[in-house]
Amino acid sequence: MNITITARKFKAHSTLKDHINDEVKSLVKFNDDILSADVILSYHNMKESLKNTEIVLQVPGQTLTASEESDDFSKSVSSAVAKLSRQLKKLKTKKLQERVND
Repeated sequence: MNITITARKFKAHSTLKDHINDEVKSLVKFNDDILSADVILSYHNMKESLKNTEIVLQVPGQTLTASEESDDFSKSVSSAVAKLSRQLKKLKTKKLQERVND
Protein backbone atom coordinates (compact mmCIF):
# COMPACT_ATOMS: atom_id res chain seq x y z
CA MET A 1 0.00 0.00 0.00
CA ASN A 2 1.26 3.44 -0.95
CA ILE A 3 0.72 6.06 1.80
CA THR A 4 1.02 9.75 0.90
CA ILE A 5 1.00 12.35 3.68
CA THR A 6 0.29 15.98 2.80
CA ALA A 7 0.58 18.70 5.44
CA ARG A 8 -0.98 21.97 4.34
CA LYS A 9 0.76 25.17 5.49
CA PHE A 10 2.99 23.39 8.02
CA LYS A 11 5.60 20.64 8.22
CA ALA A 12 4.55 17.41 9.92
CA HIS A 13 6.92 15.93 12.53
CA SER A 14 8.34 12.46 11.99
CA THR A 15 6.51 11.18 15.09
CA LEU A 16 3.19 12.27 13.57
CA LYS A 17 4.11 10.64 10.26
CA ASP A 18 5.01 7.40 12.05
CA HIS A 19 1.69 7.46 13.91
CA ILE A 20 -0.19 8.01 10.64
CA ASN A 21 1.67 5.16 8.92
CA ASP A 22 0.94 2.77 11.80
CA GLU A 23 -2.74 3.71 11.92
CA VAL A 24 -3.30 3.47 8.16
CA LYS A 25 -1.38 0.17 7.90
CA SER A 26 -3.70 -1.28 10.54
CA LEU A 27 -6.53 -1.03 7.98
CA VAL A 28 -4.96 -3.88 6.01
CA LYS A 29 -6.51 -6.39 8.43
CA PHE A 30 -9.95 -5.32 7.15
CA ASN A 31 -9.05 -5.38 3.45
CA ASP A 32 -5.86 -6.70 1.82
CA ASP A 33 -6.64 -4.98 -1.49
CA ILE A 34 -6.02 -1.36 -0.41
CA LEU A 35 -4.08 0.25 -3.25
CA SER A 36 -3.20 3.62 -1.74
CA ALA A 37 -3.98 6.04 1.07
CA ASP A 38 -3.78 9.81 0.85
CA VAL A 39 -3.67 11.59 4.20
CA ILE A 40 -4.26 15.34 4.18
CA LEU A 41 -3.53 17.32 7.34
CA SER A 42 -4.65 20.92 7.69
CA TYR A 43 -5.73 23.54 10.19
CA HIS A 44 -9.43 24.24 9.95
CA ASN A 45 -9.30 27.39 12.04
CA MET A 46 -5.93 28.76 13.09
CA LYS A 47 -7.34 30.81 15.98
CA GLU A 48 -9.19 27.90 17.59
CA SER A 49 -6.41 25.48 16.59
CA LEU A 50 -8.80 22.91 15.12
CA LYS A 51 -6.86 20.25 13.25
CA ASN A 52 -8.48 18.50 10.31
CA THR A 53 -7.48 15.11 8.92
CA GLU A 54 -8.85 13.69 5.69
CA ILE A 55 -7.96 10.18 4.54
CA VAL A 56 -8.76 8.95 1.03
CA LEU A 57 -8.41 5.19 0.50
CA GLN A 58 -8.28 3.64 -2.95
CA VAL A 59 -9.59 0.08 -3.11
CA PRO A 60 -10.32 -1.73 -6.36
CA GLY A 61 -13.51 -0.28 -7.78
CA GLN A 62 -14.08 2.25 -5.00
CA THR A 63 -12.75 5.27 -3.18
CA LEU A 64 -13.42 5.55 0.56
CA THR A 65 -13.01 8.81 2.44
CA ALA A 66 -13.13 9.88 6.06
CA SER A 67 -12.62 13.30 7.56
CA GLU A 68 -12.24 14.17 11.21
CA GLU A 69 -11.58 17.32 13.20
CA SER A 70 -10.18 17.67 16.73
CA ASP A 71 -7.70 19.59 18.85
CA ASP A 72 -4.89 17.10 18.13
CA PHE A 73 -3.76 15.52 14.85
CA SER A 74 -3.21 12.08 16.35
CA LYS A 75 -6.77 12.06 17.74
CA SER A 76 -8.24 13.11 14.42
CA VAL A 77 -6.15 10.51 12.54
CA SER A 78 -7.30 7.76 14.90
CA SER A 79 -10.95 8.80 14.54
CA ALA A 80 -10.71 8.93 10.74
CA VAL A 81 -9.10 5.48 10.67
CA ALA A 82 -11.92 4.16 12.86
CA LYS A 83 -14.45 5.54 10.37
CA LEU A 84 -12.59 3.89 7.50
CA SER A 85 -12.43 0.57 9.32
CA ARG A 86 -16.24 0.63 9.65
CA GLN A 87 -16.53 1.40 5.93
CA LEU A 88 -14.16 -1.44 5.04
CA LYS A 89 -16.11 -3.89 7.23
CA LYS A 90 -19.33 -2.82 5.53
CA LEU A 91 -17.74 -3.25 2.10
CA LYS A 92 -16.50 -6.72 3.05
CA THR A 93 -19.92 -7.87 4.25
CA LYS A 94 -21.49 -6.53 1.03
CA LYS A 95 -19.03 -8.52 -1.07
CA LEU A 96 -19.65 -11.66 0.99
CA GLN A 97 -23.42 -11.27 0.58
CA GLU A 98 -23.02 -10.85 -3.18
CA ARG A 99 -21.00 -14.06 -3.36
CA VAL A 100 -23.63 -15.94 -1.38
CA ASN A 101 -26.42 -14.60 -3.60
CA ASP A 102 -24.61 -15.59 -6.82
